[in-house]
Amino acid sequence: MPIEILMPALSPTMTEGTLATWSKQEGDAVSAGDVIAEIETDKATMEFEAVDEGVLAKILVAPGTQGIAVNTPIALLLEDGEDASALDSYSPGGNGQTAAEPTLEPAVATDPAPRATPAEPAVPSSGTAPSADGRVFASPLARRLAGEAGLDLGAIAGSGPRGRVIKRDVEAALAAGTGKAAPKPAAAAGAPASPTPAPAPSAAAAPQAGPDAKALADAYKIPYQEVPNSNMRKTIARRLLEAKQTIPHFYLTVDVELDALLKLRRDLNARGEADGIKLSVNDFLIKAAALTLRRVPRANAAWTDQAMLMFDRVDVSVAVATDDGLITPIVKDADRKGLAAISAEMKDLAARAREGKLKLEEFQGGTFSISNLGMYGTREFSAIINPPQAAIMAVGAGEQRPVVRDGALAVGTVMSCTLSSDHRVVDGAVAADFMSTFKKVVEDPISMML
Repeated sequence: MPIEILMPALSPTMTEGTLATWSKQEGDAVSAGDVIAEIETDKATMEFEAVDEGVLAKILVAPGTQGIAVNTPIALLLEDGEDASALDSYSPGGNGQTAAEPTLEPAVATDPAPRATPAEPAVPSSGTAPSADGRVFASPLARRLAGEAGLDLGAIAGSGPRGRVIKRDVEAALAAGTGKAAPKPAAAAGAPASPTPAPAPSAAAAPQAGPDAKALADAYKIPYQEVPNSNMRKTIARRLLEAKQTIPHFYLTVDVELDALLKLRRDLNARGEADGIKLSVNDFLIKAAALTLRRVPRANAAWTDQAMLMFDRVDVSVAVATDDGLITPIVKDADRKGLAAISAEMKDLAARAREGKLKLEEFQGGTFSISNLGMYGTREFSAIINPPQAAIMAVGAGEQRPVVRDGALAVGTVMSCTLSSDHRVVDGAVAADFMSTFKKVVEDPISMML
């Protein structure tokens, strides 16, 4: 039977995508790891790699097709020894095998741990034989479904390529009531917790659909042009609505004097001019926020219903505006990097973000966000938290304001910063401690060099 190649889930928020181009054509040989297509997700255009070998026998979805739901068949693959006659018996959703299922899984290891006692049979004879290192081959979706249902993958017979456990095998085990409970894997000692996507609202709690575009425009009797919502725009709308509906935001604002930071920036840029180094104020703020998170670790966290995740690493997401909407590339380990390294990394990330060329790991995750609208002259604003993170800082413009120094009135460059916090994770005192520490770091910028 031909193997179905399915539209993959290339990001946690992806429910549908656009098939931008096919890198392989009908009749081409395909090996595992070959790039077979480019998929436009809700965040970027990404390469889609094959997981099996064979011949691309039939393309079911033409390039440029939009709104393809995840798990929809997009092509058929014939295995070695099969000929085109195998396509005659194919019907969508029939008995075809599955060559690609959603590939996204949490960043923690998902393979079951090797059995402690090799002498004992690892799995029942009716299950899937493990590999030499104790792993059971299964698709990512099958692993997730089995984990949610408490099933042991080793006890489920696989019908996928080379005996791999796939979605329908897990569903069959659930229907038959087979598959013993899977032991809960222990987290790796010392491994940093990884953020998991916030659960989607239940259907019962889902908001009602908005008004029909044409009916609304006709009611206002105003000329208009329709701009179709991209996958990215739809995801932004859904996640922002979800964040405001499900996260108890609260806000704290502090005014920060920038004069010392601006002087240090001028001095460093003058020294680094020969090497092409040009630091921005935002580079300093990323470093300052990262150092503050290291000193106030309770703000470097995320909420889950089971536990609060206290992250061991400081990864700062930085909001970048693109033509399609907002995306947040990540400066990882920002507290351990120098200003020049942060500056170079942000220039590269921002450029590729605007071109839609970021890799998944470059914008998925992060433990804290910064959104800076100061370059637009915005004095102060409050940002919406980017789940599953627990906080985001909104940065306004640095401007000349009256300040009091040593009991005398003076003029200083002042910037207003507002922290939006998830009150389930960050208490008021923790947020106040964060903002107080951030203010001290920014106003004593030499401390960033230590």
